[in-house]
Amino acid sequence: MGRFSEDELQAVVSRYEATRAAALTERDDQLRAFHAAGWRPVDLQRATGYSRETIRQALRPEVRRATNISRRRTSPQPPPDYRPYGDRKPYIVAETLAALHGPTEGTVTLPRHLDWSGHPEYDLNRTARLASMYKVVLTEASTVEDLHTWLDADLLRRLWPTLWLPPQLRQRWEKAFPELAATRNNAA
Repeated sequence: MGRFSEDELQAVVSRYEATRAAALTERDDQLRAFHAAGWRPVDLQRATGYSRETIRQALRPEVRRATNISRRRTSPQPPPDYRPYGDRKPYIVAETLAALHGPTEGTVTLPRHLDWSGHPEYDLNRTARLASMYKVVLTEASTVEDLHTWLDADLLRRLWPTLWLPPQLRQRWEKAFPELAATRNNAA
């Protein structure tokens, strides 16, 4: 955190909030003045690019207050038994890395059940596309066969430290294969 203090950061945020509130008030006053001069809400929308709701709240401050109070009162809370998606998703983990003998070069096209993006072609000679394919296969595999078909053990070990994966998936794979966790620790 170095040379800056928490108090200085709070001061920056306070100044921003104060100027933001003042700017909002000024903007709304000006929009109401234009409206009083004969501009219709639809004309204000067209000229400013603001949404219909923004114009409505600017012209009628009581509507904004009521909306804000309503939002505060009804902040969505997950049900008590809620579990994040990553905890519910059935990520597939290989039984052994030795069984992963997928392609290592060229261009591959993943099947639709793995990649429905509309761009399922991956040039494995391009590191970014290779890493992208591995992420897709790891997150979307529905069977161990998917993993065996599309992943290569040596490439997985090499890519593992740099793959951007859901934490739950990473934990499951590293629990099953501590050597993957070690590659990540060695890369750090």
